[in-house]
Amino acid sequence: MAPATRLLASAAVAAVLALAVAGCKTTSDDITGSLAAVPASPRSDADWRRSLDAWGARYRENPADAAAAIAYARALRATGQRAQAVAVLEQANMRNPHDMKLLGAFGLALADAGQYQQALDALSRAHTPDEPDWHILNAQGAVLDQMGRHNEAQRYYSAALKIVPNEPSVLSNIGLSYALMKDLKDAESTLRFAVAQPGAEPKVRQNLALVVGLQGRFAEAERIAAADLPPDEAAANVEYLRQMIAQQKAKKLGGPYVPPPDAGN
Repeated sequence: MAPATRLLASAAVAAVLALAVAGCKTTSDDITGSLAAVPASPRSDADWRRSLDAWGARYRENPADAAAAIAYARALRATGQRAQAVAVLEQANMRNPHDMKLLGAFGLALADAGQYQQALDALSRAHTPDEPDWHILNAQGAVLDQMGRHNEAQRYYSAALKIVPNEPSVLSNIGLSYALMKDLKDAESTLRFAVAQPGAEPKVRQNLALVVGLQGRFAEAERIAAADLPPDEAAANVEYLRQMIAQQKAKKLGGPYVPPPDAGN
């Protein structure tokens, strides 16, 4: 991935800045823990291709293998084959109609393909009121945020936090939800709190860097980004953000645009 878009593309932001800046006067975790015992996420493109080949072969040997279907679909999504991921999980769900882990994975794949209402329907059946899964609640909130239903989304995040207080992936989504509502002050404070929590992933800090940058504090955003990226990449990302904001100000478009909350892998 090109350095100048690594921070942005990691959260589906490369295109999202088409709506940046208005509403700012100075200026997308993951439910995989509930899905199945699959290997740790591959990181590089080559890793994903190897995962795609290995899990694809296992899935073709036994399309009823739920773990194989989930892992194969995840690799398909990671390599941009979203429609095929949906098809794989749809078939797997037909063979395993009562498997809630498959339903959760299916909901994520649908959301990734932009089929938000269908995603909500699947995710709502992936856990029960008497045994709620915070990963699913977090994913439901993320989907609602992408539908523009931010108040509803925040209720799901709040429910998730009752199960796992101060969970950084949920807090990060809440921060992005505030940003989508043009409340960058609360977005920043929530993301700072999320970053301070044990186990916070680098993408949480990158979301904070983005929100800080959207407020025009580019030097500070660069310092935050540099905690996880080489200095040249952090600088390139922030410069890219600066240029996009300047372009959108010139066009007088609405915003601000932030990455959608993370529905997971």
